[in-house]
Amino acid sequence: MSCNISKLEPQNVWKYFSEICAIPHPSSHEEAIREYVVNFAKSHNLECTVDKANNIVVRKPATPGMEGKKVVALQSHLDMVPQKNNEKVFDFTKDAIQPCIDGEWVTADGTTLGADNGIGIAATLAVLADDKIQHGAIEALFTATEETGMHGAFGLEGGVLNADILLNLDSETEGELYVGCAGGLDANITFKCENVKIEGDYKTFEIYVKGLKGGHSGVDIILKRANANKLIFKALKIVNEKYGVQLASIAGGDLRNAIPRESKAVVLVPVEFEAEFIKEIKTFEVEADAQYKGIEIGVEVALTPVEAVATMIDPKVTINLINAICDVPNDIISMSTSMIGLVQTSSNLAIVKSNEGEIHIECLLRSSSNDEKDSLAKDMASVFEAQGAIVEFTGGYSGWNPNMESPILKAMGDSYEALYGKKAEVTAIHAGLECGVIGGVYPKMDMISFGPTICFPHSPDEKVNIESVAKFWDFLCNTLNNAPQK
Repeated sequence: MSCNISKLEPQNVWKYFSEICAIPHPSSHEEAIREYVVNFAKSHNLECTVDKANNIVVRKPATPGMEGKKVVALQSHLDMVPQKNNEKVFDFTKDAIQPCIDGEWVTADGTTLGADNGIGIAATLAVLADDKIQHGAIEALFTATEETGMHGAFGLEGGVLNADILLNLDSETEGELYVGCAGGLDANITFKCENVKIEGDYKTFEIYVKGLKGGHSGVDIILKRANANKLIFKALKIVNEKYGVQLASIAGGDLRNAIPRESKAVVLVPVEFEAEFIKEIKTFEVEADAQYKGIEIGVEVALTPVEAVATMIDPKVTINLINAICDVPNDIISMSTSMIGLVQTSSNLAIVKSNEGEIHIECLLRSSSNDEKDSLAKDMASVFEAQGAIVEFTGGYSGWNPNMESPILKAMGDSYEALYGKKAEVTAIHAGLECGVIGGVYPKMDMISFGPTICFPHSPDEKVNIESVAKFWDFLCNTLNNAPQK
């Protein structure tokens, strides 16, 4: 496989994407990528400001004769999701992403690629740098820390932007124009617990669920992939009820908006049931692998003897935790009745981790219906609170409601058909695009989201289709040229 992506077409976009890959920029570590964009603006003599939420706005005047066009904001986010394969030694805060050309795709070597949203950033920089593209006045908005809570978008204040139109460059299927998205809500759950001294004769094992695909909890939830946290607690429930197996620690998932690919638990097995326990876990692995055949490459439930531990989680809390995790709603809750094939409401059991004195759980609820989102939150709270947990909901935001009479939608629809001889698909997405949050601050702004084809974002399998990047670029330039008049 070749790694020289800067020679791909359009070279201006791939050049900037190659430079972006070389800059570490996982969520909450965006200082270097922010400095890169600011320095870019200075080198091109463009007005640039950084607001209190660490969002960047770069302004470029209209090309001569295009001053009558509505002002367009090109919006993308600065951060990327840091996910890697088990065997990959990689520090996202220090190491450069290693992009590779694999046939018709660009992917990365054992890590997320960052095409989400690096391609959007690269395309925006290419527009700002190119004096041949015909366009009205442009405001390029680069938002901070989108992947872990849309903090930049939530911190964006009114009056910062003057744009009439916002083009969000963070969608992942070429040929689709997104006019709506789901709202979201974070569930933060805490079980208070004291570790207790071990009494009795136990063997100590680590159960490790791994080998799953994971993926974006909005985009990929429709694929019905396995959730590592759900799987490991299903196994724990079986062995706890049958053999009195106890829990010493749990660590599953690490990102609120990624379907957890891995989960591991240290457990204590009564010595008299060691053989039965081992057999039970092997049986569970076979059954789980069969359940997800054709969806996952393979479900691995590894079992390893480990050094003895001095304490375990209070057995009563363990039972309550197991019951809650097994009972809590997860995956697709309902499908849209207005758009075929679109998930309306879902929940992702993203993180379950034990620390000193507590067990912390994070779930991300999504829905295009505020009523369904609120109902799901109540159901989730009732499950956890019945088992003695503390539940707090934070970071809620409404969805982005479609405007089918949108002037930019009509202009882009006409442009796409003229370019490619077919109609673009107008749809919505079961993910939390920043359009929903920004639209709350700028309610009169006309918004569309689009992008190239990116598969498996938020996982090490992330890849972007090369041909789709070229089409995305041509379509973006054509859209700017044909934007509505003021």
